[in-house]
Amino acid sequence: MFLKIKAILLITCIGFLTSCKSETTQQAATKPPVKSYSVLALQKMSTSVSLEFPATLEGMENVNIHSKIDGFVEKIYVDEGAFVKKGQLLFTITAPQYEQLVRTSNAAIKSAEAGVESAKLKIEKVKSLVDKKIVSSYELQEAELNLKSSEALLAQKEAELINAKVNLGYTRITSPVSGVIGGLSFKPGSLVSASTPQPLTTVSNISSIVAYFSVTEKALLGFLRERDGSSVKEQLKSLPDVKLILSDGHEYPATGRIESIFGLIDAQTGTVRIRAKFPNKESLLRSGGSANLVLPQTLENVFLIPQKAVTDLQGKKYVFVENEGILRSVFIDVQEASSGQFYIVEKGLSEGDKVVLDGVQFLKDDMEIKPELANASEIYKDL
Repeated sequence: MFLKIKAILLITCIGFLTSCKSETTQQAATKPPVKSYSVLALQKMSTSVSLEFPATLEGMENVNIHSKIDGFVEKIYVDEGAFVKKGQLLFTITAPQYEQLVRTSNAAIKSAEAGVESAKLKIEKVKSLVDKKIVSSYELQEAELNLKSSEALLAQKEAELINAKVNLGYTRITSPVSGVIGGLSFKPGSLVSASTPQPLTTVSNISSIVAYFSVTEKALLGFLRERDGSSVKEQLKSLPDVKLILSDGHEYPATGRIESIFGLIDAQTGTVRIRAKFPNKESLLRSGGSANLVLPQTLENVFLIPQKAVTDLQGKKYVFVENEGILRSVFIDVQEASSGQFYIVEKGLSEGDKVVLDGVQFLKDDMEIKPELANASEIYKDL
């Protein structure tokens, strides 16, 4: 009986062990194979980036044209958008009162001249009487003073005539600079005066255009620090030419130069304004326009990774780094490179890190892979 029970237990154990071995073999057979993924070993390198900044465009001179006298717009000699030269007639103003002042001043001058001549004759008459001791010298002195008074009155009337002619000249409004006419705010017959806040028009000298843009204090210090020169003026000279991307997306054919950096930093925005100048021989650019200014910059000792290797999670970017076949996700700070196919890694990775290049949407932390080292020269060949 005992032998029979022992045999049964032995058979049961053997069956159990066989079953466990079979399950283990089955699990091993169903475990998915480790997949191969391309990885890039990071090395520091040099690259160029194009920094873009919104810019506003202005002519070299934007002159508001105002009337200096009270009157009515008589005639307009130009049209909106027309090119005018310095000194060209733009408007005439009807102001009859100034014509009358000129005529009145001319008459007053003639009267004052007659007064001067009369005073001179009186001096000659009194002088002869004084010489004969018929009258006292006091009367001669009085006559001389009357002459000086008459001469002063004449000078006053001549000054009034000059002032009247100047005011009459203001009835003809000419362009102070060569440029393009803006909008015409008033029509013939409109009443204008020196106190009218709205200008008759604006003349913009657009032979050259200046682009104003703002950068952060940090960015300004960054690209100036990389420039040669002991002063800001010398550093500006060493900056590369800048470009403009127009509002239609096309690149402006001529390059420009950064000319000046404003002396004050805006305390509210933490930015500083910069002015760049562009030639505008074809008058393609207009004052008041907008564009994006492109500033090229060379960066040394940075990491470049393909954009396809980066995953975006709620505005944060991360990559998968492989170490001995095991993956871990690493959040990174990046800046887009000029080519548009790579990111410049500013923070998060170190030299020698192996970044997975493709299939990142299927990866997760602690996942096992079979790494295949990618050819770096092949990846960066288009840079």
